[in-house]
Amino acid sequence: MKNQMRVVEFLLLGFSSLPELQLGLFVLFLSLYLSMQMGNILIVTITLADHHLHTPMYFFLRQLSLLEICYTSVTVPKMLANFLAKRNAISFAGCAAQLYFFIALGSVECTLLAVMAYDRFVAICNPLCYSLIMSKMVCYSLVTSSWISGFLNSMIHTIFAFRLPFCASNEVKQFFCDIPPLLNLACADTHTSEMLLFVVGGLYGLGSFLLTLISYVQIISAILKIRTTEGRHKAFSTCTSHLIVVALFFGTSFFMYLRPTSSYSLDQEKLIPVFYAVVTPTLNPIIYSLRNKEMNAALRRMFHKSMVCYRNIKK
Repeated sequence: MKNQMRVVEFLLLGFSSLPELQLGLFVLFLSLYLSMQMGNILIVTITLADHHLHTPMYFFLRQLSLLEICYTSVTVPKMLANFLAKRNAISFAGCAAQLYFFIALGSVECTLLAVMAYDRFVAICNPLCYSLIMSKMVCYSLVTSSWISGFLNSMIHTIFAFRLPFCASNEVKQFFCDIPPLLNLACADTHTSEMLLFVVGGLYGLGSFLLTLISYVQIISAILKIRTTEGRHKAFSTCTSHLIVVALFFGTSFFMYLRPTSSYSLDQEKLIPVFYAVVTPTLNPIIYSLRNKEMNAALRRMFHKSMVCYRNIKK
């Protein structure tokens, strides 16, 4: 009878095997989530308010920050609620919606990181034509294409994942609905869905990564041709923050998705998603703000203006 019953909800086990740590984990992840949200909101505010940052580079950075706000909000609030709940259930439709938006926003980030690498390539390798190539219309078109392609990619994966019958177990050994643990729960042949994950997801992710890699090969080649040490350092400093984010995001994503689902272990199912769904988005605003002199200068200008306004109000 159990094998013939249709699953109407899933149980997100997450860290339920550590009941004594639930409150501590709640405080930890709530702190990470709030710091990530505040950091990204600060980046959005600064890049909008400061006219010095009204350039394509900071336009794309603002888009990335807005994306990260949405990306983490798909999974983290539910995880925080589960830390305090007695039963960590999510409806079938809720699980499908969570998977769709998580994969969609992750896919958008793949292409957006490639677009940001292309922007740095044009700025360093073709600076005289930068304003012409990276016009406002081009920037908006690149961002729009990233969002559309990401949501279409997610639609394919979500449809193929949820067309499978789930009837034997409803326990997802993760804190959110993701493709690998869901395929492990299906009581049917998952070969087609796994191949789709490898082929479509691989082409999408690897395509974005290769475009990013090609851009940086050209960038490094151009930087090495700069004669002065100061010039090389200045050129490379505009790329290091983005390069660190690319390595963190693509490294963890490829390790999680481009492997057979049978090779996943329980520890990996819990720890790796935490890294690419929570930790990496939390580090992004820190990486971009601490290593970016223009952002720091803009933050000081905004703080100075706020202090001046405060003194004027007091008078």
